[in-house]
Parts: sequence; C-alpha cells; structure tokens
Amino acid sequence: MPSPAKNARASLEALRERPHAKVLIIGGGINGVGTFRDLALQGVDVALVERGDYCQGASGASSHMIHGGIRYLENGEFRLVQESVVERNRLLRIAPHYVKPLQTTIPIFSTFSGVLSAPVRFLTHKQGKPKERGAFLIKLGLSLYDSFSRDGGTVPRHQFRGRKRALAELPRLHPGIKYAATYFDASVHNPERLTLDVLQDGEKAGQSRGVSGQTGARASNYVSLQSMVPGTAGAAAGSSPSGSTVRLRDELTGDVFDFTADVIVNTTGAWVDLTNQAMGAASTFMGGTKGSHIVLDHPELLDACQGREIFFEHTDGRIVLIYPMGDRVLVGTTDVDADMGEDAVCTDGEIDYFLELIGHVFPDIPVKPEDIVYTFSGVRPLPRHDATQPGFVSRDYRIERQESVTGAVVLSLVGGKWTTFRALAEHLTDKVLAELGTERTVSTASLAIGGGAGFPADQAGIQKWIKAHVSETRDAARTEVLLTRYGTRAGDVIRYLDGGPDRMLSSTRELSVRELEYMAGHEQIGHLVDVLIRRTSLAFRGLVTGELLNEVCEVLAGPLGWDAEKRWAEIRHAREVLERFHRVQIHSLVA
Repeated sequence: MPSPAKNARASLEALRERPHAKVLIIGGGINGVGTFRDLALQGVDVALVERGDYCQGASGASSHMIHGGIRYLENGEFRLVQESVVERNRLLRIAPHYVKPLQTTIPIFSTFSGVLSAPVRFLTHKQGKPKERGAFLIKLGLSLYDSFSRDGGTVPRHQFRGRKRALAELPRLHPGIKYAATYFDASVHNPERLTLDVLQDGEKAGQSRGVSGQTGARASNYVSLQSMVPGTAGAAAGSSPSGSTVRLRDELTGDVFDFTADVIVNTTGAWVDLTNQAMGAASTFMGGTKGSHIVLDHPELLDACQGREIFFEHTDGRIVLIYPMGDRVLVGTTDVDADMGEDAVCTDGEIDYFLELIGHVFPDIPVKPEDIVYTFSGVRPLPRHDATQPGFVSRDYRIERQESVTGAVVLSLVGGKWTTFRALAEHLTDKVLAELGTERTVSTASLAIGGGAGFPADQAGIQKWIKAHVSETRDAARTEVLLTRYGTRAGDVIRYLDGGPDRMLSSTRELSVRELEYMAGHEQIGHLVDVLIRRTSLAFRGLVTGELLNEVCEVLAGPLGWDAEKRWAEIRHAREVLERFHRVQIHSLVA
C-alpha cells in the first residue's frame, strides 16, 4: 500500500513538529528533489521546502527532452555532453515509465553553412553571429555524439539521408532540403510526475532510515523561505544544539515558523541570488534566459512528424524543435534574457515566431493561433553571462559555497539541466556529505525510480500488465491511463481504487473520484490547478473545461477540507493561472 497520507498540510506539520534537520533544501524542482532523494538514501536527516508546487518552475517548463545536447559540442562542453549522454542512457533504464527513446531528424538546407563562424564560437564561447549549420558541421557533431553514446548506450548510430530518401521518409518536409540527419535521444512526457516519483522515493527512504524512530526525510510544497533569523549561529532555538535558523512561511495560510539546519542547499534555479539575498549571503551567480513553448492540437502536423522529433536550427541560428507528445504537437523554444521582475509567459511575438518556423520546415501545412491549446514558459537557471549570447551560455552546472550572516553553510546550485539531474544530485550530495563529515553509502546510478521499478520492457509486456489489472469496473483503456500516469506504482493506486465505491468523472474519462482522493491524500495537493497541470496532463492537452474545474474541485473539497467559499476561490485561481500563464480560456464556470 502507499505510504501514509502525505497531503500538503500533513507534510507541513511534519516540519513544524520537528523544526530541525541536518540539511534543509530550498527549492523543489527536479535538482532539489533529486538531491533530497540522494541524501535520504544516505540516511541524512534532510528536509525540503518549495514555495509553489513541485516542478512548477523551470523544471515543469522544459522542452520535455532527455538529451545529450549535441549543440553543446560547438561550445567545447565535452564533459557536459558525455555526462548528459550517459545519464540519458541511464534514465532510459531506471525510469522507463516516463523516459522514452525519441527518433530525431534534422532537416539540412546547406552543405557548408556555419563552417567559418563555428570555430570562432568554439574558441571564444561567446563571439560570432548565430548562423544555420550545414551538413558538414552536423555530420561532424553527430559523429562525436555517437562516440559519446557508445559506452553503455543502446541507441543506434546516426544516419544521413540525401534529399530524395529524406523526402520519401518524411514527405511533408520542405522540398528545398539537401539532406536529413537522423539520430536518437529521449523524451520525458511526464516531467512533473517523474519529479514526484523522485520525491516519494526520498520520503520512503527517510521513513526506513528515520532518526530515533522519527521520519528522517520530510518535504513540503507551498512553503517559502522568508529570511535568516539573526543571532542564531551555533544555536537552534531550543530545537537542536547546532545550526542556524531560517524563517519559513506557509504559502496557503500565511503562517510563519522557524526551522533550523546545519547546512542549507539553495536549488531555487533562476531565483538563487534572490534566495541568497534573503539569507544574508548576497550573490550574483545567475543570468537566466526565458524559454517558451506552444502545444498544438493539429492532426495534420502530428502525422507529418511520423512519430519523430524534428530538431533544427532556424535561419537565425536558434535551436527549435517540433515533436509529437501523445496526440498533441509540442513546438519550442525561444532563448532570450529574462527579466526576473516579470512573469515568464509566452508572448504574441514568440507565437508568431513559432508559427513562422513551422512554415520553414513544413511549408504546405497551415498552422493558426487557434490551433494552440496550451503555452508555457520558464526561466532557465543559467549562470551570469554578460556579453555571451543566450544561445551560447553554458548549460553546465557548478556548486558555490558561501556562509550566511549567521555563519550557516550555504551551497548554491548554479546551472543544471533536466537530463543530468541524477548525476548533479550525486555531486551536490557528496558536497553536503563532506560538510557533514560523512561518506556516501548508497549509489543511485542503477536504482530504479518510482514506478520505473519492474516496468514492462516492451509493448507485449505492457499489454500483459494491463490485462492482469483489468476488472469488472475498470476496462483496458482506464488501466492503461493509470499505468501511463504512475508506472508500476499504478498497482498501489489500483488497490486503493478497489478499496471502496468509485465512479468516473462525467467531465473526463481519465479521472475517478477515488483517484482524486488518492492524489489528495498522497501527493500533496495544495491547489486545484496542481491536479490539472502537474498530476495529470489534462491542461497540457487542452482538455480543461468549466465542468471539469467544478467537478474536480467538488471531489477534492472533502479530503482537503474546502468549504463553499474556498471551492469557488480555487476555481477562480485555476482559471486565472490557466489564462494568464498558459493562454487557456475557461468558460461555463458556476459558483
């Protein structure tokens, strides 16, 4: 059965009841959550707080790619590419429920374009005007990429096709292409749920390695760091003989409370400097860039992709991608300097840019703004880059050590990308262990993540699993939804569903009453919108309606204790978030 109830308030109370940990992690994106899991596995008393929902920031606004970063070769970032390729291959093995192989094709319009400018960028890492790469450079890059992929890799080597063969495989491509190169990377269709799996692994490890019978790993979303409490170095406000005190705020109620820790880990991404400032450890590490994406309901474009990602450089040198995500098409991404004083949203100009670039690759497929069902934007946690153009800023990461005004050790993560989160967490954990004077006892290199444990190896195995879990009240389609959503953790969910009367929602065939109750009790639901964006893909696919908002909210109200006023406030909040940040218009709301 699942772990004890872990709704947002129960998790918060676990922090308040024992307001001390050896390590406090600030930030619940994939890198913070990965470090939480790794430390918990080492038996460290660790706590994590996230000011919003898990994977709400840049981690949830990614291009959904697990990739080696072929274009980083031009920046000379060979270490990062090698690590990324190794981690890509590893995630295909340890998280097969969410990370899937992705065939990728690059349409190429010239032979030698970029040959003169690329060496300049390679040597300076910041000079040279962006320019579309030709076949010569792409062939060289893919050959290097293959060499990094051989150690433990399972993906085929790249292939080059001339115009005739390329158009035979993908006939809707621009007829003016000269070549097409095809290779394999991977995608993660459920980054939010993968983050939640990593978190729950950490919580489970903390329960089995508890401190004096208490839970040794605790995490709560909707808790923010407000400040460092002055005069607390070497004292723990009665909670612990050591550590420094930070003031935390419950974002759902406004209540504040103090918490002590010996080491503080700052994994707040693009907000690292602002978080350090609040702790009296001012820094100027960050220089994030904004990336936006659109999601299209466009069967013709979906069919034209033939299940592949189309990955290419636009005429301005920007890397862009078009690829199928289930029955939708994801298009991204932009890369512009971010203003941290403004919300990251997809602008009209960015949408125009995306529509224009689709025409560059598929000129006979009309795509209109009305085809967009969802947009999203995030700020990449890149290092400060001064004159370096955003597209050439290093995607590698580093760890900075500081001391706060109270003398507390603060380790700040600068940079980082989705693909390398496990290796990054390993490095950050080792730094923390060194501060604590202890050593690693458990490796995560081969440890399956959440519902990836025992996940069927092929389609035949998936169908066998589905057949074994079908019942009189649950058909194969519903069972497949659960397996896709939870991986093999779906077995636990199904046992919960079968533990009492259940019914499907009338507004969607993808959720039932008891599944929502399960989420409320085990997945830290703080707001209605958490279910729509991060516990399911309903918002991403443009399937949210006024009826759905009302029905989901009504079901959640019971386990989360929402009265009529709170229910209406949650519906308004969900509508505002979807409209403001994702361009989703919701109608037919009722009080």
